[in-house]
Amino acid sequence: MNKIVVTITAIIFFGITETNAQIDSTLFRRMPTNAVNQTMNMDAVYNRPFLGLGKTPVSVGGYAETNWQYLGTDGVSEGHQFQMRRMTLFVAATISKKIKFLSEIEFEEGGKEIAIEFAAIDVEFHPLFNLRGGIIMNPIGAFNQNHDGPKWEFTDRPISATQMLPATWSNAGFGLFGKTYSNDWMFGYEAYLTGGFDNTIIDNEENKTFLPASKNNEERFEESASGTPLFTTKIAVRNTKIGELGLSYMGGVYNNFEDDGVVLDDKRRSDVFAVDFSTVLPKLNTTIIGEWAWVTVDVPDTYTQQYGGKQNGGFVDIVQPVLKKPMLGWDNAVLNVACRLEWVDWNVGTFNETGGNIGEDLWSIMPAISFRPTSQTVFRINYRYQKQNDILGNGPALTSGFSFGISSYF
Repeated sequence: MNKIVVTITAIIFFGITETNAQIDSTLFRRMPTNAVNQTMNMDAVYNRPFLGLGKTPVSVGGYAETNWQYLGTDGVSEGHQFQMRRMTLFVAATISKKIKFLSEIEFEEGGKEIAIEFAAIDVEFHPLFNLRGGIIMNPIGAFNQNHDGPKWEFTDRPISATQMLPATWSNAGFGLFGKTYSNDWMFGYEAYLTGGFDNTIIDNEENKTFLPASKNNEERFEESASGTPLFTTKIAVRNTKIGELGLSYMGGVYNNFEDDGVVLDDKRRSDVFAVDFSTVLPKLNTTIIGEWAWVTVDVPDTYTQQYGGKQNGGFVDIVQPVLKKPMLGWDNAVLNVACRLEWVDWNVGTFNETGGNIGEDLWSIMPAISFRPTSQTVFRINYRYQKQNDILGNGPALTSGFSFGISSYF
């Protein structure tokens, strides 16, 4: 499989002969950089730079992320670490009028992990009624859809999106989506039935309720562990002067409760509700992006209390441009200061025996400085200060250190 991927990649790159191509559909139209207020998070999958392959209907693009970091926990450090976090390829095509294909293939850890994060066929019937089928990015919260590295001022992805929710969570399935405009207002919706979680969310190496564990199950693209669909839906509204508000839900049965008609267990559900908001303050041009999610999991009574039935967490990013002018040969360079505030509680509640609070929570603050020579490339230096409690509330364990990274579309 790796040889096939490498061959396809080589053909794509060496076949590029025409730049700045657009996919000829409103579904895939790339908005100009100065018109970001006209797009929504649901547009992120196709609001990307593409290159055309000559006169073919295929367009390609991608982004890369590379980092250095020096972190320590309670005085213990692994020293200087250099990372090529990921390289992601986009391949899109106009199959015919109103039928489009778009994919996202991610290479992580130097090619150790290769994943198809998105590969879907879109059929456009009406701006408010479009069919999508394939490997779909479940639209829970905003980050899961709008996760491209060059869009963010931080080297690390949010903890709540990666260690509570499964970041870049995608599954095979079908659904509907649509969008409409009225003056300064925009409304969009998505609704999908896909494969979903499995029993590893409560049976994993983390020894706690951990939704991201299901990402390791490659068979989820062929069969659902429970035999029932995972339902994900999101509605979002945006005002060009105020910002965007999104409400999303994802839920379904996660366990294998039946085999060949024989009942093995009760049906057990996992449900997630998330809210996200983003805005740019007038005059100051301060960008504020926030997301919060609540998770409930039906944990069997036979499990100990270290497996939480409720979780919640989220993050807020504040980004302030401080200098925007020609710099170092770039005409529209921007220097930003930023800060990310994070909180995650993997086990909300109290111990049955003592009434004391169950730990397993974390908070983090990450100030940052970023430099954007263009809108598609970012240099960023971050400092993380983080405290984490174990299940008994011992600690907290203190993690701190610096990271520097570059991320760019290509």
